Amino acid sequence: MRVAIAGAGLAGLACAKYLVDAGHQPIVLERRDVLGGLVAAWKDEDGDWYETGLHVFFGAYPNMIQLFKELGIEDRLQWKEHTLIFNQPEKPGTYSRFDVPDIPAPFNVIVSIIRNNDMLTWTQKFKFAIGLLPAIVRGQQYVENMDKYDLLAWLEQQGIDERVNSDIFIAASKALTFINPEDVSATIPLTAINRFLKERYGSKVAFLDGSPTERLCQPIVDYITERGGEVKLNAPLKKIMTDENGEINGFLLRGLDGAEDEVLEADAYVSAMSVDALKLMLPEPWKEKPFFKEMSKLEGVEVINLHLWFDRKITEIDHLLFSRSPLLSVYADMSNTCKEYADPDKSMLELVLAPAKDWIAKSDGDIIEATMLELKRLFPQHFEGDNQATLLKSKVVKTPRSVYRAVAGTQSVKPTQKTPVENFYLAGSYTKQEYLGSMEGAVLSGKLAAKAIATDYPVTNKVDKEMTAISV
Repeated sequence: MRVAIAGAGLAGLACAKYLVDAGHQPIVLERRDVLGGLVAAWKDEDGDWYETGLHVFFGAYPNMIQLFKELGIEDRLQWKEHTLIFNQPEKPGTYSRFDVPDIPAPFNVIVSIIRNNDMLTWTQKFKFAIGLLPAIVRGQQYVENMDKYDLLAWLEQQGIDERVNSDIFIAASKALTFINPEDVSATIPLTAINRFLKERYGSKVAFLDGSPTERLCQPIVDYITERGGEVKLNAPLKKIMTDENGEINGFLLRGLDGAEDEVLEADAYVSAMSVDALKLMLPEPWKEKPFFKEMSKLEGVEVINLHLWFDRKITEIDHLLFSRSPLLSVYADMSNTCKEYADPDKSMLELVLAPAKDWIAKSDGDIIEATMLELKRLFPQHFEGDNQATLLKSKVVKTPRSVYRAVAGTQSVKPTQKTPVENFYLAGSYTKQEYLGSMEGAVLSGKLAAKAIATDYPVTNKVDKEMTAISV
């Protein structure tokens, strides 16, 4: 069966991958000339890569790790030491670590918290542990019910003091969702904490050994096309076409460079676009359906990703770093963490500016200037005196609408992958799935969309074992 998928991000590509496993023929349509959506990357004039975001993988990403294994590329994940590292702005140039021992969960994470004496007092550790008990004991249903609270309100209810919030949860909230604890749904960080506490290597971090476009997205495309599917770049969706009954009967693709628009017909259709793009594309009759009305409450969050190349090493740390900065979220020296970007003598810092709402309209120059001031505060040894580090070049990548804004109350309005329109499905991390607005959430959503299609349109000449590829 022919399935048209709008969007070649991880959700759309994962959906197509699992559809070909089920015996269907997907056609993935991407409006841009680059794969990846929110993980897209480009090369500059010097041959250096710059990316849409700082992309890290966690041990608690089972669907993503399974996808790597199914593609035969799991060796491209560069796993780092099992620790979480925070800057200490009050002690410039120093770090606080939560080193996780190799013992069963949840004792490994508990020990890492007990051992850390830089950020939390024993009283704070005790309050922190007591506050998390309901989430641990009562499970995911409790976590889901906490969506009615923002994280700050939930912390106050648990008696967890402001110091814990400022030291840990502000950094974690911005890293996970690009927004602050007073805005983010309590469900989001609690979900992450639950994963970290349940899985031995859940909080362990890996970096890809090169750009996501080449090292992850292209292998998925190769897998799809080798099995009869198609992936088309420069194929922008102009309109979702419907008949007089409001049923979908085609994707109208915008003609480029003077070419005529083209109608693509299929047996089933999938939107793997961002929620904001989909809302703009919805046919008028659909907007009155309760399913799509609820979805209208979702919107993307502003994200800014920065790349700064320096003439020397700023840090030797081969890991993800939580900045605990009012401006920055997380960062990494990609010349240490990524094989393809490696440089023993120079640094390329990749940083996420969050929250970015007040910065998205500012000039690249203003953003770089503010970031450099923060770096001088975090790394004074490299930016003071006569021998200061020199910024060689920079890139700023703005995404005005990235993953959905995970504010309190949004979990209940996330749509399922199967819609009320008979042959129309959704894929994207904003849809209902048990992970966050993350790469794992995107892959799982694509997998669930493919499973829904395979269930509705079974391929009878396929043996049962081929259908197990879509098991979740």
